[in-house]
Amino acid sequence: MPLTKLFIDFNSYFASIEQQENPKLRGKPVIVVPTDANTTCAIAASYEAKKLGIRTGTIVGEAKKMCPGLKIVLARHRLYIEYHHKLVETVHTCIPVDMVHSIDEMSCTLIGKQCQKENAIELAQHIKKTIKEKVGEVIRCSIGIAPNLFLAKTGTDMQKPDGLVVIEEKDLPQILYKLELKELYGIGRRMEPRLRLFGIDTVEKLCAANKTTLRKVWGGIEGERMYSQLRGEVVQRPPTHRSTIGHSHVLEPSLRTQEGAYGVLNRLVQKAATRMRYLGYVAGGMYIGVRYIGGKRWHDDSSFSHTENTTELLRVFDNLWSNRPFDNLKPLAVGVTLFKLLEWDQNTPSFFEEYDKMRSLNKAVDKLNRLYGSTSVYYAGSQKALKSAPMRIAFTQIPNLEIENDEKKIKLIRRRGK
Repeated sequence: MPLTKLFIDFNSYFASIEQQENPKLRGKPVIVVPTDANTTCAIAASYEAKKLGIRTGTIVGEAKKMCPGLKIVLARHRLYIEYHHKLVETVHTCIPVDMVHSIDEMSCTLIGKQCQKENAIELAQHIKKTIKEKVGEVIRCSIGIAPNLFLAKTGTDMQKPDGLVVIEEKDLPQILYKLELKELYGIGRRMEPRLRLFGIDTVEKLCAANKTTLRKVWGGIEGERMYSQLRGEVVQRPPTHRSTIGHSHVLEPSLRTQEGAYGVLNRLVQKAATRMRYLGYVAGGMYIGVRYIGGKRWHDDSSFSHTENTTELLRVFDNLWSNRPFDNLKPLAVGVTLFKLLEWDQNTPSFFEEYDKMRSLNKAVDKLNRLYGSTSVYYAGSQKALKSAPMRIAFTQIPNLEIENDEKKIKLIRRRGK
């Protein structure tokens, strides 16, 4: 079974970029945060911070107590996307990039002599050296090399930071035994308890389980795929269909009111609708949720005839919002998700909607916002939240800078127009 996959995982990605951009942060504990508030959480932590027990998800107030000298940096998502594209281009000069898995992960296919262990290691070292020279000396990555994508990705988690792990067929399955179940891709916090119900509480027991048992654990074909992946086999998966489009946001202190939460949610609905149209989908369902200071939560959802129309989606949002309780509580975070997605050309437009007219209006709004900034044209309900809910990166979804326009581009356009 030859080595066929090379997986690259960039270490502490957001924090490393901030250290690359600002030499004063190098070698110091750094966290990246979405907003300037003690109640928010770190969305990234440098390795210096991780050594002190600070992780992604650590509340900022707690992180400050753990490290009085902690450096806190507001997230700059556009910068991280720009670095992402630069890194993809740089790796591509060494070996073609097959697939971008997230903002900080990508994979490549080894061919010919590259499949030999010595040559694969030499290639991985060349990639690291090229990144250091062309992108930045602080940007480090862990590289995994293996017979399949699953094991190559697993290899990147076995040695961090700046790791290089090769998993060959002869190493299996013993090389995996030192890992915990949750460290394997595909075993999340819900799957681990299911495995334990079947008496599987270590990776060694997982590797020893037969295909039938794993099919029962996973409740279907995914269990058989796990069985094959653990043995180095290449597993083919059918193409995936996007099931949801959503945005969430931790509210700035000044917006932790019912009116502030409404304005931000209204803005998020408009952003989700724009993104949905750009990707070529229509939605048949909407979920909205609010998390309050103190821990209480409220959420509701609604299904409706499939639409891409922002006006209709805002009507659904207003109906959901009118049913909320907890008027006397302070909202902390909000989120919107559009679901029941269909590709645009598979949808039959509603007979009751002025479809052509509204489609033309949405196209015009989207075009103006792409040209002149994402808040050039907007629905009035989001007036108080125009500077909120800026571009964010979900690690598996990289925002498109064409539809996530900002002040930087607006100023450039204005300068050219003078």
